[in-house]
Amino acid sequence: MQKIIKKNNHFTSFSLLLFVILIGMAPLYCGAEIQKSTYGALPDGTQVDLYTLTNAHGLEAKIMTYGATLISVKTPDRHGNLDNITLHLDSLGDYLKGHPLFGSTVGRFANRIGGAKFTIDGIEYKITPNAGKNHIHGGNKSFHKLIWKASPIADGSINGIDFTHISPDGTEGYPGTLKVTARYQITNDDKLILKYKAETDKPTVLTLTNHVYWNLGGAGSGDVLNHQLTLYSDRYLAYDQDKIPTGEILPVKNTAMDFTSPMTIGSRIDQISEQNYDHCYVVRHKDGQELSHIATAYNKESGRMMDVYTTQPGFQFYTARHLSERYKAGGKSYAPYHGFCLETQNFPNAPNIPDFPSSVLRPEEKYEHTTIYQFAVQK
Repeated sequence: MQKIIKKNNHFTSFSLLLFVILIGMAPLYCGAEIQKSTYGALPDGTQVDLYTLTNAHGLEAKIMTYGATLISVKTPDRHGNLDNITLHLDSLGDYLKGHPLFGSTVGRFANRIGGAKFTIDGIEYKITPNAGKNHIHGGNKSFHKLIWKASPIADGSINGIDFTHISPDGTEGYPGTLKVTARYQITNDDKLILKYKAETDKPTVLTLTNHVYWNLGGAGSGDVLNHQLTLYSDRYLAYDQDKIPTGEILPVKNTAMDFTSPMTIGSRIDQISEQNYDHCYVVRHKDGQELSHIATAYNKESGRMMDVYTTQPGFQFYTARHLSERYKAGGKSYAPYHGFCLETQNFPNAPNIPDFPSSVLRPEEKYEHTTIYQFAVQK
């Protein structure tokens, strides 16, 4: 139904209400800044830019146009000291050598698709098998290896960057020309907000995420096994030997998967296959609420706390056991368990399991989802 708004030349009560709302929002963005700099260049000479968002409390986020990649989130600890709490690398050259998706925007399909194929409207599509016989994280030329166009937004109500990309029909085997926007925002109430939008000209499948690795003690400070974690989820997806969901959904109760009460990440990790969490949890969605609170993480040493909210039906909890000293920053090498991920997304293998939430996007539809990271400090 088309919404029609009639013009009115008078300063109506609605206009007054809107004015009050905008004034009330001003403290969220007042004092926030956007800075642009050159981060480096690709071997073909293409320039890679870096955008820095800051708020009045010192919260800082840095995102580069290569992969729309989040390379830094600096927050204060209980003593006011700022640290980058995301795993990152020292230079563009290090990222170009390959990395385990540190801060990357991932697509077209985050996580795994079994058999590297799916069917839409009776047509089977074969996509790149880049994880054995299966597909993971968009294929060999995923979104994290592309240059995105950046457009700063600073209009008084939004302090952020829109990163846009057009993915041609047939990319990695996916149907449809896909127009994607990944928006990064920060607010003065210490939120980092990620908003994704997409449109297609043919039916396709889609789920986007950011693969940021968190360490609330600071990147390179050690492992995260002593981080206290609460996951507001009662269920998770069962998967086979290739980590492809089977369609079965299991309860977390009375298992090492249960983080419904605060537990340290490492308290029962030895009970998990490969001693590594790499599982998709089902979001506990409440009717009438678009955003769901999915997690709270806390590091006792630094006092840093992070709450995560999303509109997505699932999130992948990953504890990065396979990190190695090959990756380092600031003279500090990473090691197993030096970060954890909470990748908000649709269910892996959703295109092949009818009972899972649909991942099909059609031309008459718009894909939208939001993830919010709220930062705080316990004194």
